[in-house]
Amino acid sequence: ALIPKNKTKLDFTNVCLFSGVCFRMYTEAEAQKLGVTGWVKNTRQGTVVGQVQGHPEKVKEMKYWLSQVGSPSSGIHRAQFTNEKPISKLEIHGFGTRY
Repeated sequence: ALIPKNKTKLDFTNVCLFSGVCFRMYTEAEAQKLGVTGWVKNTRQGTVVGQVQGHPEKVKEMKYWLSQVGSPSSGIHRAQFTNEKPISKLEIHGFGTRY
C-alpha cells in the first residue's frame, strides 16, 4: 500500500539584520501556533537555519512568516528555502531550538 505523502518538509536559512535569541523564540512560538514541527538554530555566520515539517498549508504559512514577518526586531534581509519535498509522516515531533 502506498502511503500518501500529505505532509511537506523544507529547510530554511534566514539572514536577519539583527539576529539573535529573539528570532529563535518567535520562530518557535509561531511554529507551535501553526502546529508545524521542526527546529531552528543560529549559525556562527549570524544566519538562522532550520527545518519545518507539517501540513502543506501550514508550512506555506510558516514560509510566509519566515520571509515577511519574523520577530519584531529581526529586520529580515533574506529568506531562502531549500529541499522542499512531500513526506508521508513527520520525522520530528515538536519544534525546538538546536544549539
